[in-house]
Amino acid sequence: MEPLTWTGSLGAVLDPILFYLVPAFVAVIALRMLLSVFEPDTGIQTNADGTIIATGGVWGLVRSVSNLLGLALIALVLAYIVIGAAMGPKAGIVGAVCRQFTPVWVALVLTFVLSIRYKRRLGLYGKLFDSTVGMIGFALVMFWVYTAFFTAAFDWIATHEALSQASGMKNKLPGTPLRGAEEGEYAWYLLGGDNLARDVFTRMVKGSTIVIAIAPMATLFAFMVGITLGLPAGYYGGRLDTVLSFLANLILAFPVILLFYLLVTPEIVATGLPQYLAVFLFVFPMIFAGGLIHSRYRTQPAKNLTWLVIILTPMFLVYMAAVNAPGSKIGFWPLDFIPMDGGLLTVFVSVVFVNSPTVFRIVRGLTMDIKTRDYVAAAQTRGERPWYIMLWEILPNARGPLIVDFCLRIGYTTILLGTLGFFGLGLSSESPDWGTTINDGRKLLSIYLHPAIAPALALLSLVLGLNLLADGLREESLRD
Repeated sequence: MEPLTWTGSLGAVLDPILFYLVPAFVAVIALRMLLSVFEPDTGIQTNADGTIIATGGVWGLVRSVSNLLGLALIALVLAYIVIGAAMGPKAGIVGAVCRQFTPVWVALVLTFVLSIRYKRRLGLYGKLFDSTVGMIGFALVMFWVYTAFFTAAFDWIATHEALSQASGMKNKLPGTPLRGAEEGEYAWYLLGGDNLARDVFTRMVKGSTIVIAIAPMATLFAFMVGITLGLPAGYYGGRLDTVLSFLANLILAFPVILLFYLLVTPEIVATGLPQYLAVFLFVFPMIFAGGLIHSRYRTQPAKNLTWLVIILTPMFLVYMAAVNAPGSKIGFWPLDFIPMDGGLLTVFVSVVFVNSPTVFRIVRGLTMDIKTRDYVAAAQTRGERPWYIMLWEILPNARGPLIVDFCLRIGYTTILLGTLGFFGLGLSSESPDWGTTINDGRKLLSIYLHPAIAPALALLSLVLGLNLLADGLREESLRD
């Protein structure tokens, strides 16, 4: 079987177009930036009297050409994806990779079509589709979310096992055929083999499941801890604020990497500290959910009790099953329907512990500002209780900055997870997470680039998407 080239037979048609289109687009963009030094490109503006003016002359011409070239470039990329997915390995590595991601493309198209169709009914999420930057960021993020989902739930994207090694595939280049491939076995290593003869493409795809499972959930838990402590600190002030702020500053005074190193070292893990810390931190989401329900339905006891049981019972069972580990310091719990790896729990708890103080400071500052507003005074005059005011008057009005910070913090957490994996902290050395894979690949970086480049680009694209998504949400929340 012949090795795959990057674009196969598809490249004979599309590669020459790409070869001329990219330099032309870059040159026009550079010319547009140069012309803006002499006269700003105002684009299309609406005057107060209702008339519309547009940039004319050479400025307007360059602007139109750059837009056309940009659209042509997007159309060319879509052609690579759509035709490549249809042709499969005949379109080279690009085509074979695009075909593997077919479920992701279908899910993305459906998501965008439905979201744009009903965007006026979807609040801030719907307004995101009025921003080009926000849509690009959302597409990048959802690409990896769907990849992780289809890989973990159906095992559709990966081509091989993450830990399986094939004879003769050590450090092989992308597109190398698998020697002696049996019937039903995928016949190529699409992105090459690493130093242990494992498939780089599969490890990159499997690594997304670890990142997507930890980063958003750990950030969400950190927000629940920070909100549960930051709201009363900012609202009540006084000694409570002094004590909580001192504890937050105390944690933030530790260098992050040193703090992680202390939490994930085997000696510290053997003491059971991460499990005890998990039990302590997991209490706050239950307090948050319980406070949210009770403050809302306090005057309706039957409804209040029903919702408390429905929400808190599953949370308690899931938390205890996640913390429980037979043979460890907390191994008494009879239910263990979430077989969470000890290293994964340690990393998860460490991320929550490190992020919570900064969320606390943000929520505390927002609360101190918002509690002086008229609608808070009106709620106090109505006789509403403090936790109702904090959770149902102050928190909703602080949602804009918190949503933006949430997106940025997931990106920060993703980088943090990659850093931990790179230094071999927390997760096992064979884990396919992106940080560990980059660390494995960098040992031979001067000879073979592909084992480290693929997971590095995956990590970069996810963090870039989160940052663009945060920019789009910030832009739309400011208009709200």
